[in-house]
Amino acid sequence: MTISKAAVIAALRERGQHARAQFVDRELPDRIDPAQHGGLLAMLHLDPMALADSESV
Repeated sequence: MTISKAAVIAALRERGQHARAQFVDRELPDRIDPAQHGGLLAMLHLDPMALADSESV
């Protein structure tokens, strides 16, 4: 399972967290592995299952 960086950025922008969205855009790869970046997703209060791409499950 991977997560699109665009989905994470969109979720953060919907919450008005534009600075965090810019950080994610700069620091994370286009395909985010929740096993590798789970701590960051948790810190951002994002549910990996809700953001997972249906084609990569």
